[in-house]
Amino acid sequence: MEHLRNNSSGSLAIESVRESRVLVLYTGGTIGMIRNEDGVLVPKANAFVKKLRNYPHIYDREYAEKRFGLMGPLVLPMTATDSKRVIYNVLEYSPLCDSSNMTMDDWIRIAHDIKQAYERFDGFVILHGTDTLSYTASALSFMLESLGKIVILTGSQVPIFDSRSDGLDNFLSSLIIAANYNIPEVCVYFGTNLMRGNRTSKISATSFEAFDSPNFPPLAKANITIEVDYRAIFRPFTLEKFHVHASLNRNVGLLRIFPSMTTHLVRAFLQPPIEGVVLQSYGAGNVPTNREDIIKELSAATKRGVIIVNITQCATGCVKNSYAPGKFLEDAGVISGSDMTPEATLTKLAYVLSKKEWDLQTKRQMMQTNLRGELTAQRPPYLEDIDLVEAVARSLRLSSTAERQELGSILFPAMLNAAVRSRDVVKLEILKGYGADISQQNADGRTALHIACCEGDLKVVHCLLRMGANVHIKDRFNRTPLTDAIEFDHHEIINILIHNGAHLHGSAYIIGEKMCAAAAVGNVKRLTSYQLANADLSQKDFSGRTPLHFAALHNNTQAVQFLLDHNVETECFDKTEQSPHDLAKASGSVDAARLLSPFYSPNSLVTEETSR
Repeated sequence: MEHLRNNSSGSLAIESVRESRVLVLYTGGTIGMIRNEDGVLVPKANAFVKKLRNYPHIYDREYAEKRFGLMGPLVLPMTATDSKRVIYNVLEYSPLCDSSNMTMDDWIRIAHDIKQAYERFDGFVILHGTDTLSYTASALSFMLESLGKIVILTGSQVPIFDSRSDGLDNFLSSLIIAANYNIPEVCVYFGTNLMRGNRTSKISATSFEAFDSPNFPPLAKANITIEVDYRAIFRPFTLEKFHVHASLNRNVGLLRIFPSMTTHLVRAFLQPPIEGVVLQSYGAGNVPTNREDIIKELSAATKRGVIIVNITQCATGCVKNSYAPGKFLEDAGVISGSDMTPEATLTKLAYVLSKKEWDLQTKRQMMQTNLRGELTAQRPPYLEDIDLVEAVARSLRLSSTAERQELGSILFPAMLNAAVRSRDVVKLEILKGYGADISQQNADGRTALHIACCEGDLKVVHCLLRMGANVHIKDRFNRTPLTDAIEFDHHEIINILIHNGAHLHGSAYIIGEKMCAAAAVGNVKRLTSYQLANADLSQKDFSGRTPLHFAALHNNTQAVQFLLDHNVETECFDKTEQSPHDLAKASGSVDAARLLSPFYSPNSLVTEETSR
């Protein structure tokens, strides 16, 4: 991943205002395959990116080469409806992996790659074979804890490079959504639907609509326009930053009930080292009531500590204990899996069982808890039975879905922002109860959290984060809530944002310029803001000067002392080969020069002069 790191010393680090960056993890699969001389589809190492550069609808050569050079990242062409340039890097796995060969080790590798690149990209697209794609999506949804950015898995039935291909549409749409929509979930994009990953299953070996989300509607639909159902998005509610849980318990399995199933088979399946079982039963969670032998084996296993989760064999619907067979299973210690898919249930078991800090009872409870939107929990009661938007829509005689969605996009951001400005935490809770998306953006792309970080009320910021407000959303001016907190010097808010995974974004040079400007006028409070936000206080601006250069040049001793106390580089030179000490002496900044002198010994000064 070294080649994906930010370059703070070269011109490529300078970003334009309206760019969004996506990392593509190409793990393998049909989507990137190439036909050989015999017309057979084969994976070919190091060919994918080279071929992408030859397709003008995937790669804007003129812009990319002017902006980044010949071997820079790839860039999608702009269209009339685009608000951002989509810049994307491709990390190709070696060897490319057939999805039928995927293991938990591959899931862990993908999770680590996302973690390593997390702060440098706005979204992630994983190109993956279709056979086990839903397993990978489900596993990642649990492993990527407190996720604040979108991760999309996609693949295809036909390669991108074939004339008639679903792969091209799936890839392009995934890139555009990942770059432009802040949906903090692991998703699957296929056909025209963006679906919650842990709700999907592969339903066809041949159709371009190969995946379905049987018990949950799509998060977004990509038709002429991309329509996102923001109220359906599952947002993290824990006050912590993104991290990866890279341990999975492999002693799990799927057991499907069928007529005349033998006791020996069930007993053998439930023997150690098995620790978790997905029981796929009939209908609404039924097993044969005349098979006490099977119930006995299941009961014995649960008493040994094996967690057994009951889900339906049906594509849609859920497990209920309204029938006698379901009650028998409950009495035997079998847990209801509600409407989870087999893929989600299996990977959730692997995740939950690997949590060493949880005891058995907690693990059983967590299997019945909605952790990532993988099951349908009881709908929390709204503070009012009536939907606010529906009520206003009726009074305005609006009937179409589009009109009501537009009304909601106007009403809720305005009311949320008004509640923030009045510091009314109770009203925020009420609006959320009415169905407001706490991260919904206004016409300028600003969220309630942006406003709160300007206003500086820590209690309001904490409330919004607890309700799932996203710290990564950028407004139309490319500002995040952290940007606002820095520019208003709200230090406690900066701390809580960083604790919840916020990070600086954009050009390192531009950040350097802002810090240099603060140092030039002796604004130690602003330098402290950047320091709390984990900025590199030795970052250079476009002229190669650091904040220490400017503090020394303008004899701002408080700024000089602050920077020295934070161990910035002192032996650094601008484009005219001047060090901070040189500038202090040349400008007559006696006090600054005195503070800097101990860091420039006579021997080192002679060596530096000679090396120049």
